[in-house]
Amino acid sequence: MTWTRLCSISDISEDDGLRIDRDGRGPLAAWRVGDAVFVTDDTCTHGQASLTEGGILDGFQIECGLHLGAFDVRDGKVTSAPCTIPLRVYPVRIEADEVFAALNDT
Repeated sequence: MTWTRLCSISDISEDDGLRIDRDGRGPLAAWRVGDAVFVTDDTCTHGQASLTEGGILDGFQIECGLHLGAFDVRDGKVTSAPCTIPLRVYPVRIEADEVFAALNDT
């Protein structure tokens, strides 16, 4: 796997998400739930809205602020309608305080 550095853990507020814009791809979201970090696409698969901007993270569930559909940030599964398409998730590796994700190998 090729690992890409995205941010520091300290950049992500606890129990919240951080939008990460990368050249050549749609925005990503890094989610911090307790000591765990997860990386997903930042765009809702239903309404094309940013999940980090207006979404609400409750435990491992991110609820989109546009139509209130929701996903599990651990595996991307839909947890609430009107969403039907899972959210893309990426493998994460933590080294010291740095968050890395395998973006090209999924």
